[in-house]
Amino acid sequence: MNPKTEELLKRTFDFGVNTLRLLQKLPKDKIYSVLIYQLAKASTSIGANYEEAQAAESKNDFSHKIGIVLKESRESNYWYRVLKALDPSGANANELNKLVEESQELKLIFSSIKISSSK
Repeated sequence: MNPKTEELLKRTFDFGVNTLRLLQKLPKDKIYSVLIYQLAKASTSIGANYEEAQAAESKNDFSHKIGIVLKESRESNYWYRVLKALDPSGANANELNKLVEESQELKLIFSSIKISSSK
């Protein structure tokens, strides 16, 4: 496996874990419970699906799996933007800002991989 792939596997794993750690700190009311549920699913799905893409059976299979990763990246970025809009200067603002930035970067990376894999 090439070093770029290994680094991206680590980043996606860390993104999911760091998201779960942040979500543990959020209030447990009805509004936040929706965000917690959606963001937990989408953010951890990025790494799980990218991991699965490494065992793709063909170029088309890889491209399809990367498409799923891209969709989950976009969804994570969306939910992070909602979370940030609700409490932009809260107790977890620094951590939240880093994860918003990482979600944006992952979205761009997987968009590029998807375009390349579709050629």
